[in-house]
Amino acid sequence: MNFALALFLLLLATGAVWLLDHYCLRRRRAPGHPEPWWVEYPKSFFPVILAVFLLRSFLVEPFKIPSGSMLPTLLVGDFILVNKYTYGIRIPIINFKLMDINQPQRGEVMVFRYPENPSLDYIKRVAALPGDKIAYRNKQLWINGAEIKQVPDGQYNYVESGLNFVTTRQLIETLGGHRHSILIHPELPSVHLSGVRGFPFRENCAYNDVGFSCTVPPGHYFLMGDNRDSSSDSRYWGFVPEANIVGKAFLIWWNFEEWKRIGQFIN
Repeated sequence: MNFALALFLLLLATGAVWLLDHYCLRRRRAPGHPEPWWVEYPKSFFPVILAVFLLRSFLVEPFKIPSGSMLPTLLVGDFILVNKYTYGIRIPIINFKLMDINQPQRGEVMVFRYPENPSLDYIKRVAALPGDKIAYRNKQLWINGAEIKQVPDGQYNYVESGLNFVTTRQLIETLGGHRHSILIHPELPSVHLSGVRGFPFRENCAYNDVGFSCTVPPGHYFLMGDNRDSSSDSRYWGFVPEANIVGKAFLIWWNFEEWKRIGQFIN
């Protein structure tokens, strides 16, 4: 059971006790008689649970970064905040959109429900929008025939799980007005063809030894990790439907090991 559903069920349970006591039980209690524990505790927690539910459903929701696929933008262990309303107001749990506000833009960092398993939340960068033609060949990104410029920015070293020391090239890329760093491993292919799965609208894509090209279908988005050669993203499992969008990542609010990252905005 996911946390949002568990919180909603807890809200219903405590709310039901609060209503039962407000309209029925307290009228039957003798004056000055204390509330039983099974009434007192749910009534005390109900407003807190209600506030948390409304906050994380419609305003902001916290997430923890579990992998290095968004290095160097986001580190493993970063705790981030996600804006839940910038892409529209949605009904909690079922994620049905009630109102449009803004559409995702290229270069924004988005949290979404993984298309192959919607119970999992993923975070990647929006590379292409509905109707865009995206190509990635020899580690170079193209959008609608325009080359996305890359500026060399030295090396970036990090340790993978299993204590593997990794050295990569760091480049500055500007996508949709968002200037950010990406990591490239020159020895690795642009796409591991053996890892490409069958996915909806797979016929919109063409893969070869140097990369791929895709036309993004209506109502879908193409997302990629900033750590290009260590990211499971749309290259492998396909397009993200609009219905799977959770929100826009905008702030690092905590990191136990890198305190200087606290309060940094996500570009």
